[in-house]
Amino acid sequence: MTRQRLILAVLLVIAIGVFFLSGAHQWFTLETLKAYQSDFQAAFNQNPWQVAGLFFAVYVVMTALSLPGATLLTLLGGALFGLGWGLLIISFASTLGATLAFVLSRFLFRQPIEKRFPRQFEAVNRGVERDGAFYLFMLRLVPVFPFFMINLVMGLTRIKTVTFYWVSQLAMLPGTAVFVNAGGQLGELESLGGIVSPTLLASFALLAIFPWIARRIVLLVQQRKAYQGFTRPQRFDYDIVVIGAGSAGLVTSYIASAVNAKVALVEKNKMGGDCLNTGCVPSKALIRAARAAHEIRTASRFGVSASEPEIDFSKVMGHVHQAIRDIEPHDSVERYSSLGVEVHENHATLISPWEVQVGDKTLTARHIVLATGARPRIPALPGIEGAPVLTSENLWSLTELPKRLVVLGGGAIGCELSQSFARLGSHVTLVEEAAQLLGREDHDVGELIENTLAGEGVTVMSHTKAFEVISDAAGYQLAVEHQGERTLLAFDYLLVSAGRQANLEGLGLEALGITTTQAGTLELNERLQTRLPNIWACGDLAGPYQLTHAASHQAWHAAVNALFGEFKSFAVDYRVMPAVTYVQPEVARVGLNEKEAEAKGIAFEVTRYAMSESDRAIAEGATQGFIKVLTAPGKDKILGATIVAENAGEWLGEFTLAMKHGLGLNKLLGTIHPYPTLGEAAKATAGVWKNAHKPERVLALLKRYFNWRRGDAK
Repeated sequence: MTRQRLILAVLLVIAIGVFFLSGAHQWFTLETLKAYQSDFQAAFNQNPWQVAGLFFAVYVVMTALSLPGATLLTLLGGALFGLGWGLLIISFASTLGATLAFVLSRFLFRQPIEKRFPRQFEAVNRGVERDGAFYLFMLRLVPVFPFFMINLVMGLTRIKTVTFYWVSQLAMLPGTAVFVNAGGQLGELESLGGIVSPTLLASFALLAIFPWIARRIVLLVQQRKAYQGFTRPQRFDYDIVVIGAGSAGLVTSYIASAVNAKVALVEKNKMGGDCLNTGCVPSKALIRAARAAHEIRTASRFGVSASEPEIDFSKVMGHVHQAIRDIEPHDSVERYSSLGVEVHENHATLISPWEVQVGDKTLTARHIVLATGARPRIPALPGIEGAPVLTSENLWSLTELPKRLVVLGGGAIGCELSQSFARLGSHVTLVEEAAQLLGREDHDVGELIENTLAGEGVTVMSHTKAFEVISDAAGYQLAVEHQGERTLLAFDYLLVSAGRQANLEGLGLEALGITTTQAGTLELNERLQTRLPNIWACGDLAGPYQLTHAASHQAWHAAVNALFGEFKSFAVDYRVMPAVTYVQPEVARVGLNEKEAEAKGIAFEVTRYAMSESDRAIAEGATQGFIKVLTAPGKDKILGATIVAENAGEWLGEFTLAMKHGLGLNKLLGTIHPYPTLGEAAKATAGVWKNAHKPERVLALLKRYFNWRRGDAK
């Protein structure tokens, strides 16, 4: 195939070269066409079919090879054939030529370019698959975009050839008609600018707004189809009804109320959702208590004598619940009511695209935002139903420290809680089916965290599959296969951290035809709409991230797009999404790591800086970890950064900011950082990159220059 591409490319280059070297391009000027217009007309009058056929063939070839002159040929066609026949001939000739150019571009360039830029084209092709015909239609209608460029660029995508043909045939008609009509006055034109008469200016103005009109028509047709069988209310109680008062729902409600929209917020459980009540807040409070115990236990390394800490687990949990109580007012019914949000504490069910049943009330709204979150996924292990199972939801009801705790799942939650309970005194066994902990991270990250946990007393069993839960007179055991052998792990509690599943049940989505993805989240477009354009979603049930800050990021888009989408809407940008695992040392990452870059075929360089080189880390006795930055080959553009270090999440923001605003490592290197701080390691990492890319030739010349200035002959 590579040889065929090369041969075809050579033939095309030769053909284009012959066109210019032979002087054929000089025929395609307005002056030439005007000078020979009478000759063309005479030839057409004598042999109309032959001239029309030759004109058609030349037009197809010119368009297929993307040669200049198609506009002038269109004018000539209008002059020779008139508006009717000229439009017919040129419409088919231009579309056929454009399709040939499209096919040539696809054959020659798509595969190598997709291989070179896989991540970018993956996103492009998803968009083309969904809306390719519509966007091609809009591009064809706007004369600003050169038609030959559209042919070549669309050939790089995965839009179907037949779709490209019929959309082009239809969408190029208005513009073709304008130029064919202008060809009727070819003899009067002094320049191509003469085409733009007041009448034609009005025509182009109509063309410019036609994409907007076409989009509105397409949306109306789609909406009519989606809403078939439903009756839209004549008036609405609210602008937005938000279902779910977790992070996503609260941010959506806050933004909507801030712009004076009328908002109803429905929550059947506790305000604040998982983050406040069972997730971020309680887990970080527990982690801090466990860290205090670890600091006391290891204080001797600083010359401070301390005995083994006494753990009062009931007071530890008291600290956890006090943290929740202290933050509760931020997310309370009272606060949101004071902001103008009407809060309904009840279950919500959608009964139409605009109606929500809340208890014995029916709320109507122009838009509905689903933000019901997710819950822990319990694996279908035989015997697990009657076992003492803990999840991130019921864990916080514990009053006594588990003596033997088996943690099922070595992701972020499993690692965080394994370390914390081990530090508080539990005997912890961590079971992970994959080959490493924190499976989304690079191998060196997972290995460091595994060694850290093992060093703190956690029994880490990676590459281990759980089969069943066994109960007998002696208690409970988890049957696993580890290193080819069946092993029984005794436990008092089994803490399951095997992922989460979206809360979709009981919302009435099936009756409305709202579909889900293979991952169990709602199927949404890039603007967070379901198949019903006025129903939106954000947070865990929207995917692809289950992070509080991702939910807030989506919530802004859901609120703004719902309220102002008729004028301007925004696609969610996930390119710079930070994430932190709160073990010690913390694992913080933004952008690509090596594993993801290799899987996507993205070329990269790695710059690594060991925290053992950081003065502040040495002073704090926190030298575990490293910074690893991926950059584009030979450039300082940051593709991703991974930090494994003390409080890494607190200074990941510098890399996130740099990536968001296109700042490279040179900018980080030129930024003053306070000394001594852990965050100074970001600048040091940039220094490592700079040293690896120093200009050797310039340095060699400088060496000779300074030798000369010193009078040194060497």
